[in-house]
Amino acid sequence: MATQRLVAAAALVACLLVLPVHGRNITAILQGYKEYKLYNQYLSETKVCDEINSRQSTSMTILVLSNDAMTTLAKDAGDSLPAIKNALRLHSVLDYYDRKKVKKYGDESAATLYQATGDAAETTGNVKVVDQEDKNYGFSAATAGARICTVTKEVETHPFKFAILEVTAPIEFDGLFDVPSTANLTRLLERAGCKVFASLAASTGVLKSYEDAMDKGLTLFAVNDDAFSAKDVPDVKTMSKANLTKLLQLHALPSYNTKTSLKSVKGPLRTLAPKDDVTVVAKGDDVSLDTGKTRSRVASTVVDSVPFCLLTMDSLLVPPELYVGAPEAAPAPAPAEAPQGSPAAADAPSVAADHADHKSKKPSASSAVASRPIAALAAAAVCSVVLSSLL
Repeated sequence: MATQRLVAAAALVACLLVLPVHGRNITAILQGYKEYKLYNQYLSETKVCDEINSRQSTSMTILVLSNDAMTTLAKDAGDSLPAIKNALRLHSVLDYYDRKKVKKYGDESAATLYQATGDAAETTGNVKVVDQEDKNYGFSAATAGARICTVTKEVETHPFKFAILEVTAPIEFDGLFDVPSTANLTRLLERAGCKVFASLAASTGVLKSYEDAMDKGLTLFAVNDDAFSAKDVPDVKTMSKANLTKLLQLHALPSYNTKTSLKSVKGPLRTLAPKDDVTVVAKGDDVSLDTGKTRSRVASTVVDSVPFCLLTMDSLLVPPELYVGAPEAAPAPAPAEAPQGSPAAADAPSVAADHADHKSKKPSASSAVASRPIAALAAAAVCSVVLSSLL
C-alpha cells in the first residue's frame, strides 16, 4: 500500500510539472500593501516592474519606500520619470538579502538593475549591504560617505530567491538623476548610425510627428543605413511620399515600451501608421516585430528616457503592400467561363480550391491558443486517472 502511495505521489508531481507555472509579479504583490502604493505606481509608469519580472531565475531583493519616502525621492528627482527610473533600478538588488544572511556574512557589495543597464559610471550603480548594531542592517550607495538606509521591515522573504524590504529613506548619490537629453532627435538618430532614417523622416515631415509624440509616449524603431540597401527592400528613392510616410510611421508606437516590456505584449501593437499594426515575436532574450510579410529583430537600446524609447532594428519593417514581390493590383474581371471540355476550361485554375487548400494548411492563431488550456486539462485528467487507479 505504501508503495502504491509513493507511485501515486510521483505521478501527481509529474503531472504538476506539465501544468502552467506563473512567476512572481512585483506589482501584483505590492498591490496588497497600501503603504507602497506610490512606489508601485512608479514601478509601472517607468516599466521597471517588467525588468524585475523578467528576471524570474535571478535572486533579487527589492528595497521599497513608504508613500512619504517615495514622495521625497520624486521631489529629489525633480519629478522626472527618467531620473526616478534610475533610482528604482538602484533599489532593485540582484541578490537575496535578509537579516539572517547579513548577520552571518557581514558587509558586502551588491549589483543592482541600475548597474546592470550600463548607465552607471564604473561601479556607482552598486549598493553596499551594511551590518549595523544590534539586529539592524541597511543599504547605502557605493560612493564614499553615503547615507545608510536602515531596513525597517522585512515585508516578504522567500529565502535565497526573493525578498521585499522596506528602507527608511531613498538611496541616492550625485549623478543618479542625470539622464540623457532627448531634445535633438535627429542628432540621436545620427549618432546611432541611422542617418538615412533621420533624413527621410525630416524630408517627409514624419520627424515632426515623432517629436510631438515624445513627451506623451513614443517607441521608435530605427534602422541603420545599410538596411535600406538590403535584398527585398523597396527602393526609397523611387517611393512616393505617401508610401514613404507610411513606411516611417510603421517604425513608431504611440506609447512607451522598452525591449523588456515588449516581451509581455499580447496581440497586435498599434503604430503611427493609421491602418498598420505590428506583432511582437519573443523567444528568450530575442524580440522581433512582424508586419505579416517582414520580420525584424530589436537589436539594442539607444535611449530609454521615459516616456521615450529609441531602439535599433536589424532590418527595415515594410508594410505588406510595399514589400518587394507584393502582388500587383487586381486584374480586370476574367471573361465568361469557357464551355466544359474546352482547352481554356481545362487550363483555368480553381481559385476557390486553392484558397480552401491554403486555409486548411495554415492553423489559426485562435486554435493554437485554445489548444494550450486543453492540453493542461488533458494533463490533469491523466493525473486523476493515475491516482484513482493506484490509491
